[in-house]
Amino acid sequence: MRRIDLQEHTTSQVPLRLSYAERRRLGEIVPSLSFDPAEMEGTYLLRPGSDVGAVEIEDLSILIHPKIGIPQLLSLACYAMGIVKHQDLRMFDFRRDEALPDVLARALSDAARQAFRKGLLHGYRTEEETLYGIKGRIRFDDQLRRRYAIAMPVEVRYDEFTNDILANQLVKAATLRLGRFQLRSEQARRGLGWVGGTLSGVSVAEFPPRRVPEVDFDRLNGHYRLVVELARLILRHSEFQSTRGEVRASGFLVNMDRLFEEFVTRALREALGVSNRTFRKVCARDNVTLDENHHVGLLPDLSWWDGGVCRFVGDAKYKPVSYRRIPNADLYQMLAYSTAFNLPGGMLIYAEGQADPIIHKVRHAGKRLEVAALDLSCPFEEIFTQVKDLANRIVALRNETRILRSAA
Repeated sequence: MRRIDLQEHTTSQVPLRLSYAERRRLGEIVPSLSFDPAEMEGTYLLRPGSDVGAVEIEDLSILIHPKIGIPQLLSLACYAMGIVKHQDLRMFDFRRDEALPDVLARALSDAARQAFRKGLLHGYRTEEETLYGIKGRIRFDDQLRRRYAIAMPVEVRYDEFTNDILANQLVKAATLRLGRFQLRSEQARRGLGWVGGTLSGVSVAEFPPRRVPEVDFDRLNGHYRLVVELARLILRHSEFQSTRGEVRASGFLVNMDRLFEEFVTRALREALGVSNRTFRKVCARDNVTLDENHHVGLLPDLSWWDGGVCRFVGDAKYKPVSYRRIPNADLYQMLAYSTAFNLPGGMLIYAEGQADPIIHKVRHAGKRLEVAALDLSCPFEEIFTQVKDLANRIVALRNETRILRSAA
């Protein structure tokens, strides 16, 4: 197995030999990965973008490490999904340099041991069968349509009390998905083997990343919440295609741009004490446009609404920033947002940068564009202290909007 470790937004130091099929498959799974030809023909220097995680192509294993570290990444991802609260973000107590699939496998098996301590969760599942005996209720419509004037067999419907339910199917699917990686840790392999053996009686189900179902939790199944949500996290970000093209490929990837946006939205919402309807991403159905003919649509990452009126607008950018290197395009974008919403200004929140706030006052427009930084590599207490400071600045912007509109 060829192995190479990369870091996001950093060009590899060692050239890697890749076939055309491997490059094409890698490009499909990791669109942000770039290939720069090296001196030797057929070799390339790889530069990842914002997608981090693990990819395997035949005998090639590539790990793309986030700058903040794997444990920090998964803790923040679990917070963004609502799996844990910010007080519990130290749940992944692993080494910073461990491989992502191994950390996921260990976390899933640890959560499974806690959830399965009292046995597997059971539930009722409706079954429809053709039997030579009565069980449950007879499906008279089907019986008359298919077997008119025939006594046996009988079309029946009944409720089966079984462990083959959605919650267990999700955990098993995540276990199998991780098991397709070449795990480096013996502890991770043993943990997955135990989970798979415990769920041997549960059917195998495939869940596409974009259609992973949710499970409703109550006092009867609440002890399953962590393991099920971890399984959903794994299934949402993993891909496996065994027969697509001429090479086998599997991958688990997290897009840091999307994760940063989701984390910032949830953290600010909690700091502000508002609902997900009040503080949210603007969506297409809001029909926000820059022009009067509604041809130029706008979709800001952050917005604060009072009923049908937007009081604040902002964007989350997963990129480092300094006073002299704020991209003009980002400022133009925020100017368009504040203009379309008729606000006195807006805020750009970057993933790293100088601590002091930056304010740009736009000539002849009266708009104020604020720039802030949120460093995710800090300890969690410091991250949420930064979030509280951002929330206070957002409240000030919102109050200024209300005052100006009241005066008008």
